[in-house]
Amino acid sequence: MTAHRYLGALTALLLATGTLAVPQTAAARTRPAPPPSYADVLDLHGTPTTAQPGDGDDNNPVTVFADRGAWHAYALPENGDTDAYGGFSGPLYIAQEYPWWLSKSFSRIRLTERGNTLDLAGGGEPRFTSLPGRLRQSYNLGRGLRLTLELRFATDRSALVRAEVRNTGPAPRTLGAEWTGSLLRPADRPMRDAPSLTATRSGVGVGFAKVRETWDYLTDGTERFDVTHKEAVRTTVDGDTYRTEAVRPVTLAPGRSHSFDWTESYTFTAAEHTEERARVRAVLARPGAVVSAADTRWRGYVAGVTRGVPADRRRTAVKSLETLVTNWRSAAGQIKHDGITPSISYKWFTGGIWAWDTWKQAVGTARFAPALAESQIRAMFDWQVRPDSTTRPQDAGMIPDVIFYNDPSRGGGNWNERNSKPPLAAWAVWKVYEKSGNRAFLREMYPKLAAYQSWWYRNRDHDRDGLAEYGATVDAANDSPEQQRLAAAWESGMDNAPRFDAALGTGVVANRAADGTLLGHSLTQESVDLNAYLAADQGYLARIAGTLGRTADAERWKRRSAATSAAVRTTMYDPADGWFHDTALDTGAPLTARGRGIEGAVPLWTGTASGAQARAVRDRLTGPAEFATTVPFPTVAKSSPYFSPTAYWRGPVWLDQAYFALGGLRRYGYGKDADALRDRLVTHAAGLAGDGPIMENYDPTTGAPLNAPGFSWSAALLLPILTGDE
Repeated sequence: MTAHRYLGALTALLLATGTLAVPQTAAARTRPAPPPSYADVLDLHGTPTTAQPGDGDDNNPVTVFADRGAWHAYALPENGDTDAYGGFSGPLYIAQEYPWWLSKSFSRIRLTERGNTLDLAGGGEPRFTSLPGRLRQSYNLGRGLRLTLELRFATDRSALVRAEVRNTGPAPRTLGAEWTGSLLRPADRPMRDAPSLTATRSGVGVGFAKVRETWDYLTDGTERFDVTHKEAVRTTVDGDTYRTEAVRPVTLAPGRSHSFDWTESYTFTAAEHTEERARVRAVLARPGAVVSAADTRWRGYVAGVTRGVPADRRRTAVKSLETLVTNWRSAAGQIKHDGITPSISYKWFTGGIWAWDTWKQAVGTARFAPALAESQIRAMFDWQVRPDSTTRPQDAGMIPDVIFYNDPSRGGGNWNERNSKPPLAAWAVWKVYEKSGNRAFLREMYPKLAAYQSWWYRNRDHDRDGLAEYGATVDAANDSPEQQRLAAAWESGMDNAPRFDAALGTGVVANRAADGTLLGHSLTQESVDLNAYLAADQGYLARIAGTLGRTADAERWKRRSAATSAAVRTTMYDPADGWFHDTALDTGAPLTARGRGIEGAVPLWTGTASGAQARAVRDRLTGPAEFATTVPFPTVAKSSPYFSPTAYWRGPVWLDQAYFALGGLRRYGYGKDADALRDRLVTHAAGLAGDGPIMENYDPTTGAPLNAPGFSWSAALLLPILTGDE
């Protein structure tokens, strides 16, 4: 977008929202009651000590803030860390797929008067605060000077920083300004030598050399990080350190203020860099308007996520919002539409978009940004296998497990087409439509969703009985029965759940077309969650078809959903056990010896269970020795011999599974049970009620946080959990 078009679009937005409205009458200017405080819903304080984030398990111990799909992020200094005063921690930048710290604090402002540097803490301890959509620093310099720094994101590639200095004293003050910063280099080569500082006419830049370290650092040699000042400046570089100085001092009369404005941009390609320079000029031409537009957008976001949430839980809802927005990545590389990654704070989740994460994340995102929810669904369907595929035509209709900035042709090691993920796409599309009302989106997605359904039954129903199995694709990496079993477990999303243990008899079989063509592989068991999901998605396809006026299609999908539900209900429920289980492919018998897993509650969420079956499942879900643990809904029942409270899918509580269980209870009339278990979950899962990050999962016996912090699908499904409309 050119600078002229950017300003025009911005002005239109501000007029539409009232930000640039005409002056009001005195009566109209009466201020409403102040909004609730959502300051510091997350603890975003901390300064990196090394370039590579990690605390021994690939987690970044400093929680960060990003917005608008930017690929760089920031945090706040800690009080007492005077070396970091005047700047924001970072940035954390994503080297295509992996997070790295560029600096402890790359742009630290200093104010000078008569050749002396003013003490930013001269009038007392500063205040460092995060607010929805911005980071703020407040300094009292003493003797009537105050400095406020605010960081917001202006575009999908640039943050805007405003440093306002105000003279509250009785006499004029003449001040100079300068900025300093240093690179925080990676420890090891070749990434150690990747960044390099250069002075520019408007500030300072960092170039990045080409590095192709598949599992650690990926750049093409075209990436840039640029600081661009509105003021006229001059910069000098000394090795890994720079100093930028404002050319002209500023004189402030008593009661007057001045804002030093600059942008910090991270771009991947030369074309992006050129386009962003134009957008930055537009931003710096009217920074106040950019700020107003950002604040208006965030007020809308907050209103969306807090609507219907009890007052005492709204801070948790805003925390979910901030988590999702920070994990938002704009289109880049092979990611063709904006999407949401699982976690910017975990190395392996930073730069990729997973299929079933996306379906769940879209449902939460639609509450505050329906267009973004649509976009992230498109990001996955961009890579749906086409019938004319030259590499895997047998997989026409399939959605890959995960896409990243780099596909395999570009050396991407994280991209995965060895398997798909559970089929919840039609559910996600419908839930987004409920918020957006965008029928064009339904028309766009309907044939793609239908093709995805067809793929499951063509490639994953080994015995053609209408019940599907998780499995593995025809892929070079799926070169042995064990690798095929592993990929099939990944396809379920419940990677190491006991029901997929080879030691418990799980194997694989080949699936072939009528002409003998190998289509893929299936587990030797039909999975209850998979088929309940398929039944649900068939029901949502019926709704979509009906909304689009495709009456015959709608009836066909209704019949299909009813038949799938009936098959699950009659073959996958064990009356003696009171639970739904996977069934053996050869005999059809429920695999009860593997213990009860939370997947057995999914038929309640989908409406598949009979009333009597739901009553029995409800008894298990509310039983303290089963699933009603300190934090309810472990992935494996507490009574199971395979229960392990901290072993990924063998016991920890995942909030998506809690969402399904709570929704199932409500669907069958057990709302009081759902409320009680929901309250226990939100109260006892560490950090949800405080300022800690929302985690990937939790220890069901203690509530301790487990695995990746700042986890998107947990944040997304917390939103309906908080309002009780799972």
